[in-house]
Amino acid sequence: MSMKFDMGTDTLTTLQNSTGGSLAEMYRLVLQLRDAAEPLEKKFSGDGQKAFAQFKSETDVITSSLRIAMTRINEGQAGMSAAYADGDSETEANAKRAMGSQNFNAARF
Repeated sequence: MSMKFDMGTDTLTTLQNSTGGSLAEMYRLVLQLRDAAEPLEKKFSGDGQKAFAQFKSETDVITSSLRIAMTRINEGQAGMSAAYADGDSETEANAKRAMGSQNFNAARF
């Protein structure tokens, strides 16, 4: 069984845009979770209030870490896209150079 890998020229750009959209959505959802819990803050006192404050601070750490991680993924995808485009251009240039050095007149009948 053989597998063929065929990637279009826009595949990595599409992936990069999708990752950016996913980042925005995840960030929004974590903030939504934090904001949804906000009304509970006044219901706690003592250790419960401390635990809630820790929850809020950890959601800030999570959103920050998430943003950093997804930004790095997006940067990696941008690098892969650039490398793919460079490789595609180089392949085209090599093919044209190889064709230019051939004597196609010898193939005429």
